[in-house]
Amino acid sequence: MTTLFIQNIGGGSLLMLFLVGLYFALWIYCLVDIVRSEFKDSNMKLIWIVIILFAQLIGPLIYLVIGKGTKSRNFT
Repeated sequence: MTTLFIQNIGGGSLLMLFLVGLYFALWIYCLVDIVRSEFKDSNMKLIWIVIILFAQLIGPLIYLVIGKGTKSRNFT
């Protein structure tokens, strides 16, 4: 039954399903990275979580471009 379902899905649908899965993985990666990281300002963790949750389409991309620079560089 599963193979019949997959055969009936067109190529565009599979591509869309792949892109949604990839985006969801990126979203989860960003949230986990925020929770596990130390930031220079203690409020930045909460701010980035709010940005990721409320700006769902662009939030993870903004975090990857800008957010990495707001992390603390302490490796002790």
